[in-house]
Amino acid sequence: MAALTGVTVFITGSSRGIGREIALICAQQGANIVIAAKSDQPHPKLSGTIHSVAQEVEEAGGHALAIKLDVRDEEAVNLAMQQAFETFGSIDVLVNNASAIVLTRLQDTDTKRFDLINSINVRGSFVCSKAAIPYLKKSRNPHIITLSPPINLASHWLKPYIPYTITKYGMTLLTMGLAEELRDDGISAATLWPQTSIATAAVEFAIGKELLKHSRTPRIMAEAALEIIKTEGLQLSGQTLIDEGLLKERGFTDFDQYKHDPNCDDLMRDLFLDA
Repeated sequence: MAALTGVTVFITGSSRGIGREIALICAQQGANIVIAAKSDQPHPKLSGTIHSVAQEVEEAGGHALAIKLDVRDEEAVNLAMQQAFETFGSIDVLVNNASAIVLTRLQDTDTKRFDLINSINVRGSFVCSKAAIPYLKKSRNPHIITLSPPINLASHWLKPYIPYTITKYGMTLLTMGLAEELRDDGISAATLWPQTSIATAAVEFAIGKELLKHSRTPRIMAEAALEIIKTEGLQLSGQTLIDEGLLKERGFTDFDQYKHDPNCDDLMRDLFLDA
């Protein structure tokens, strides 16, 4: 029997990028995957929809449920959680992956744009977590994993893109708070962040294509997420985890395999991380 047979993993923003990779690696372990994202039709510039990922999940050995979902819509989120539970009989893991990245100064950011990224990053994680908790309480080994960074209050991180920074830190504060609020319920809540930039379409559009060769593939984040999911109980709850650090603790040694460009040794450290 595969390691995650019967385990249901609900992943927001999973039509491409890191979310898709987490879906596929869990599917390879036999999991039920809820692919919850806005992309249900092909995009002219971006590959992947909830339906294409659902097909990949099934081909990888998992069971898929594709749901078109905007995490800002609380009613839709509640219905999606209910549909997931009714389909698979459990929700065991919530991955708060859906996120908006806007790297602009506060003075250059329209309030409407800030409201958008805050509603996706902080409010979306709040809404999805709240909706999932009643189902997670029924799980044998429940986890909330939020893709957000350790809170680094160094001035060089506070200065450049205040709107994005406070929303990502908000996701982390939410998750750390949930770790304590849900401790007596046996629900683990932790954050996960990459050591280096990750080669995704979001990074390419926000920062530029040149960065991709200095990045790792989403697979490293998926490997780390899988390690969290397989961890029993509250061992990792309340921690702000870094993909490389967690994998090294678990015995991983070959990190060259994750390079987007095998010939590039100059990897870019990700945002909010200091040497």
